Amino acid sequence: MDSLTFLYKTKPGRFFLKPLASRAVSKLCGAFLDSRCSAFLIKPFVRSNNIQLDDYETDGIKTFNQFFRRKIKVGRRPFDMESTHLCTPCDGLLSVWNIENETVIPVKQSQYTVSSLLKDNQLASEYNGGLCLVFRLCVDNYHRYSYADSGKKGPNIFIPGILHTVRPIALETDPVFVENCREYTTIESPEFGKLVQMEVGAMLVGRIVNLEGEGIAERGKEKGYFEYGGSTIILLIKKDMVKIKDEIIQNSKAGIETPVKMGEMIGSKK
Repeated sequence: MDSLTFLYKTKPGRFFLKPLASRAVSKLCGAFLDSRCSAFLIKPFVRSNNIQLDDYETDGIKTFNQFFRRKIKVGRRPFDMESTHLCTPCDGLLSVWNIENETVIPVKQSQYTVSSLLKDNQLASEYNGGLCLVFRLCVDNYHRYSYADSGKKGPNIFIPGILHTVRPIALETDPVFVENCREYTTIESPEFGKLVQMEVGAMLVGRIVNLEGEGIAERGKEKGYFEYGGSTIILLIKKDMVKIKDEIIQNSKAGIETPVKMGEMIGSKK
């Protein structure tokens, strides 16, 4: 039995889950992972996740979190700059959901709505009939992310929550997007209308780090990064603004996540 099965599937595990998922524990873990004492974790992490170090800049890394937020080498994630192409803002596994009657993501017996994600009913109503794109980052993915498109950028809105893992086993017992801390901004895209780009934290992630406040977003420019843990990025797109690739739509209908890399085209303007 692995640790997640113990925490989410057994009564003793559920007893320990709440304190383990608290922000206090998350901050304590984050402080350790920021310290040089955490460096011994890097090599086994690389081996167990088969991370290709040739893709990344690793000079000067002295802590585990420095490694986790490592930068990729120039040219390894080219960003498609064609303005009518919608591109992925991060590496990850992509699912696409139609927003109908506020339903975003049905998982087992749970439902996640736009309004519960945003805690803003008025903003949520703008996305009725639109699309919700969910990018699930695994621990071996590149954990920096970019702006999905250019445009006027709103302030970063932070919503605190209890930090739970976003790995699939957790979804069997907990409404992840209700419980997790998250941060979002709006981007007024000339091609795709008002986008919402949201970052969702996970258990033992001390920080979602966004690098800029309100201002102007630039397509493909680094928006921020996650520190340790699996994480999720969500894009909300208004109705009739984009056509997602057929393969991705068919995979999503079949319950299959599509692997994507930051900067690649996943759809185009309608």
